[in-house]
Amino acid sequence: MASTQALKSRIRSVKSTRQITKAMQLVAASKMRRAQESTLASTPYATAARQLLTTMSRRTNVRQHPLFKHRPIATRLLIVIASDKGLAGAYNSNILKLYAQQLHGDDVEGIKNTTISVGRRAAQFVARLKDTEVLGAYEELSDQSDSRELQAIKDQALELYSSGQVDAVDIIYTDFISSINQQAVIRRILPAGFEPDSTISDNEDVLYEPDLTTLLDSVAHRLVGAQIYQALLDARASEHSMRMLAMKNATDNASDLIDDLTLAMNKARQAAITQELAEISGGVEAISE
Repeated sequence: MASTQALKSRIRSVKSTRQITKAMQLVAASKMRRAQESTLASTPYATAARQLLTTMSRRTNVRQHPLFKHRPIATRLLIVIASDKGLAGAYNSNILKLYAQQLHGDDVEGIKNTTISVGRRAAQFVARLKDTEVLGAYEELSDQSDSRELQAIKDQALELYSSGQVDAVDIIYTDFISSINQQAVIRRILPAGFEPDSTISDNEDVLYEPDLTTLLDSVAHRLVGAQIYQALLDARASEHSMRMLAMKNATDNASDLIDDLTLAMNKARQAAITQELAEISGGVEAISE
């Protein structure tokens, strides 16, 4: 059994760790609430853009637009979004595992790929891979839709697809479903597309200014940007949620460990007292004889 002093030292150490994890839990909770508000606020915009695109596609051959043309996939661009920091549970490992699976699938199918990484953990992981082309690595990306880095990612993806250098653009991120439910997913953003929705009415009296073709081009570019921005917001909200949960678990585990160590210290103290009493009793008996 460990000594009382050693157990006291361990208890102090665990209490210090618990204070740190508790503070990180509170910080992550605050950031998660702000990120959750941002992702919920931007979702209607992305939904409205897809609905508008669906309505417009019923009046023109949208597949002739450069961003909607489907080609056999020989090369594709992967945009992988991870975090800049750790201590977020399985957040980064889930994303990087899905990314590795996609790379393996492309190798099996003979598809070349290139990568844009967002987040320090993604950049570090991609840098360690062999035969993986990296077009860009972005760290400490701003949550603002008009940030220079976010615009650069969108413009690069649009340019590569429009020029035919890549035949598809996929984005890998963590979808924020709720504060306790997040899922690593991969979504295709180019060629641009939509899911037909029969609930959307087609009003034949709508007039498009200046014309439908010009408006379609503007909406297509905005839709791609909205999807990338929405993925970033979902990823940030998921990261803070998973970090908050991980720090809560760490705090609870520290509290349980403190209780166990305190019990062990009390037992050690009781054993020491019992031993001292036994020695005193033995000494008294020896003197009396």
